[in-house]
Amino acid sequence: MITRRSAGILAFSIWVSAAFAQSGKLNDPQIAHIAYTAGVVDVAAARQALSQSTNTDVRAFAENMVRDHEIVNKLALDLLQKLKVTPEDNDRSRSLSKSAAGELIELGKLKGAEFDKAYVSNEVAYHKAVDDALESTLIPGATNPELKSLLQTGLRIFQGHAQHAEHLAASLK
Repeated sequence: MITRRSAGILAFSIWVSAAFAQSGKLNDPQIAHIAYTAGVVDVAAARQALSQSTNTDVRAFAENMVRDHEIVNKLALDLLQKLKVTPEDNDRSRSLSKSAAGELIELGKLKGAEFDKAYVSNEVAYHKAVDDALESTLIPGATNPELKSLLQTGLRIFQGHAQHAEHLAASLK
């Protein structure tokens, strides 16, 4: 099952990367929506971990994901309200949501240590894909300096999440 699960995580990571890599220039409302969607996706995964896992370290990690992503998403919504900008749904944000929904279904089929390992491996792959998208697409594409600054802050936080997830994954082997 681990080999099959690893293939699933790889497929999810590729799907997320592809969602971010779609061609076409993004405007700030689209970038904001993608970044917000990425946070919502991770909160949903963390909430699933909190409902399914009994592992103290996995639960603590998931609690951090909920807290941090909700804070960054609130900051993003506050900024957009201040700028009088409405986030704009787009193919990338829809693709990201669709792939994440499928992954949550797959994770929901797992129990115990198998769930914990899959959830944390998924978090490693997800954060790496999102961090890459922030660095290569979203931050360079943002034109509003305040949005760009918020995305850069988010990147620093999410890079820390990736490192935390990697350490947690190593401890679950």
